[in-house]
Amino acid sequence: MHGVALAAALVWASAHFWFLEQAKLLTDRLTELLKPEIERLGYEFVALEYVGSGANAVLRIFIDHESGISLEDCEKVSREVGAVLDVEDPIPGEYNLELSSPGLDRPLTEPAHFDRYRGERIKIRMQKGFVGRRRLTGLLTGFENDAVVIDVDGEEHKMPFANVEMARLAPDYDAELRRK
Repeated sequence: MHGVALAAALVWASAHFWFLEQAKLLTDRLTELLKPEIERLGYEFVALEYVGSGANAVLRIFIDHESGISLEDCEKVSREVGAVLDVEDPIPGEYNLELSSPGLDRPLTEPAHFDRYRGERIKIRMQKGFVGRRRLTGLLTGFENDAVVIDVDGEEHKMPFANVEMARLAPDYDAELRRK
């Protein structure tokens, strides 16, 4: 009986990792296809995510601009991106397209983002454990030699960018409300 359970677990793990690999290939392809179009329109491509499946699937694209993002900006980019997606048809089946500003907790996906937001508080999740942890929150002090440099409780850590699974600004929402 244990052999059957082990075989089932191995099949599940294999399918799970295959799915993750396919999702990564799709998001890479979508980024390659859409980033130039968004930048041609004068916006910064921040990130995209493809979540869900079937009729509940969502392609969410985060854009930014030095003057901020309005509803009209999202509509404009949505029309252009939608046209590219209709022609190229990279996503099988149905999905919903969403355009958004990155928000106060914007994702940091490129080395330039880490330089731009130096001095800000960030949350970071690593693919593999780092200093005994996968998740850290601290002050972003820079990006050097392909590593994100973060101060966590007064201790500086240099985390290889290639090992970063996710990084976001981690604003103090109470302080943001007091500013307004």
